[in-house]
Amino acid sequence: MTTERSSEISGFYRLSIADRRERLRTWAGLTDAELASYEFPPGIDPGILDRMIENVVGVFPLPVGIATNFRVNGKDYLVPMVIEEPSVVAAASNAAKVARAAGGFSAQSSSPIMIGQVQVLDVHDPAAARIRILAERDQLLADANTKDPMLVKFGGGAREIEVRIVPSPRGTMLIVHLLVDARDAGGMNAVNTMCEALAPTLARLSGGRALLRIISNLAIFRLARATATFPKELLASGDRSGEEVVEAILDAYTFAAVDPFRCATHNKGIMNGISAVVVATGNDFRAVESGAHTFAAFHAEDGGIVKPLTTYEKDPKGNLVGTIELPMAVGLIGGATAVHPTAKTNVKVLGVKSASELAQVIVSVGLAQNFAALRALATEGIQRGHMELHARNIAATAGAKPEEVDAIVRKLVAEHAIRIDRARELLEELRRGGTA
Repeated sequence: MTTERSSEISGFYRLSIADRRERLRTWAGLTDAELASYEFPPGIDPGILDRMIENVVGVFPLPVGIATNFRVNGKDYLVPMVIEEPSVVAAASNAAKVARAAGGFSAQSSSPIMIGQVQVLDVHDPAAARIRILAERDQLLADANTKDPMLVKFGGGAREIEVRIVPSPRGTMLIVHLLVDARDAGGMNAVNTMCEALAPTLARLSGGRALLRIISNLAIFRLARATATFPKELLASGDRSGEEVVEAILDAYTFAAVDPFRCATHNKGIMNGISAVVVATGNDFRAVESGAHTFAAFHAEDGGIVKPLTTYEKDPKGNLVGTIELPMAVGLIGGATAVHPTAKTNVKVLGVKSASELAQVIVSVGLAQNFAALRALATEGIQRGHMELHARNIAATAGAKPEEVDAIVRKLVAEHAIRIDRARELLEELRRGGTA
């Protein structure tokens, strides 16, 4: 009789990494080769990663690629990108080269203001309570700033108090916003600590009870924006002139502007570039993605329909002009950025000196990625750019050795049959002495 496995493992967190792996070996019947896939690469101290999250058993390596050709505000950058999707790094590099011909990207960012929220419930007189809280603004800000004197020392800290009256199915809520200048940090710990500190006072002033105290990822005051001109003469494709390609890209953009189904994929393409750099620098890509997609809906103009994070227009000479704007809450201080050795190396390669500069580079990559996707969609179609790289992945999955991959890829692409079953057939043929 087979004994049912139990995932209830007392003290699993106390075990060493090696002992946790042995538990997994027993649980899943892992081979030595399978267990070895968790091994830490040279130069990475397992102890560092074991302190970053709980119950560590290994690493999940993703490729680090370098996007070239980027010029932002007159400065050149090599941009590390961490992503598993083929063609993204190449597309960003190619788009940056086109933009570079017209001077590159011009980018700006607003102050690094983050929003902390305190939810107050059971307030009998919300309008009057709002006034009582705002009357104590100066003291509330002073109290908040006592919780992070180092942030204040470097020019940051709590800056403003806002109070919103929000109706809900469970009664009217009083939502207090604490606006905090996070400087070169992401701000999560500082903002959350300040909100925790103010909650009892806010409850007393309002006569209600404070519940949630948490940062918001909709960082509408911490925006980054960029623009670039893509010269029409560099956009010609096949038998289509540059002017025709500009018009096709404008039509493709308009599709995203009016249709939420297309807009979701349009904005996802932007995040292909943005998230890859956010991950590479050890920042919170989930927070950035959440903020971006919520911002796209938050700023919709007609009935809440989601909007693209980019815009495209023509300048007086007929060149394509792209712009992008979205929240960009990234930092260079604290979190994985400060401890992960690969993230620290990537930041050094990038050469940014402030969170603001990092944000400007990231949104420039997002614009480049989006332009590249629209250009491909409007000309040869998106699959052509993916085809060879995807074929390489399929060939490797089929078991092709490095010296066999090129032959398999050529045949898969020529047949337009990039499938695992066909790759296996070609591999068998090649190994029998055929000419795959």
